[in-house]
Parts: sequence; C-alpha cells; structure tokens
Amino acid sequence: MSNNSTKPYLIRSIYEWCIDSGFTPFVSVKAYPELDVPMEYIKNGEIVFNISANAVHGLIINNESLSFDARFNGVSRKLDIPIDAVKGIFAKEVNQGIAFPPEDEEIKVEITNEQSSDSVQNSLTAQPKTSGKPKLRIIK
Repeated sequence: MSNNSTKPYLIRSIYEWCIDSGFTPFVSVKAYPELDVPMEYIKNGEIVFNISANAVHGLIINNESLSFDARFNGVSRKLDIPIDAVKGIFAKEVNQGIAFPPEDEEIKVEITNEQSSDSVQNSLTAQPKTSGKPKLRIIK
C-alpha cells in the first residue's frame, strides 16, 4: 500500500472551500534557485500566487505538482510548482487556510512491530487529566 502525502489533498480541499465560499485562493510557495518563477515577485524567500479562475488558466493540482498559466507584466508563463514547495494555501478575504510545516520538520508517527496495536490504540485514545486550565503550547 502506498503512503500518499496528505498535502495535495489538503491543498485541493482548501482551494475548493475558497471557491465555494466566494473567496480568492492564494498559495504561498517557497522560492529556491531551481524553481522557475518570476524572480521579481519573490520576497523573503517566498512567492505568493493568486490561483483563482480569474487569475490563472489550466490550473491542475495533482499529487506531485501545482501547475497553471498566468500573466506577469503582460507576459504569459506556464508554471509547474512541486507540491513540496507549497508552504500554504489561504483565502485572501478572511486570511484562513492551512500552512504546512517545512518538510524537515514534518511530524510523523511510526508504529514498530514491537508495539502492539492495543497499546498504540490506548495511547492514541487516552484522555489527559484536566486541571481546568488549558495547557497549550506553540510549536514552531
């Protein structure tokens, strides 16, 4: 069984939510030298694209890449952006969406053969003791 990344599925779902809600979907992309994007629009190592139907043509979001045709300063360009380079997708009007952790910081859960399915299930469903005070912490 193949282990597909959830990232392209989440990108497609947030895109669809934006369109259904009448919002403008924007994607933030990590810019690196090998990525063929308009360099004059890169700020702080990233570039942001409006991927609404009014802004791009031929949008395809598959499991490997996000591709579309867009005009920059009147010049049409075909962009093919690897899914790994997408940092997030959000609705411009309400600034809601999803941001993805850098690939090297992605959290993964692995189950080894030594762990029984019962102990794993118990640890996943165990309810923490509450003291009435939330114990949240921000992880960057």
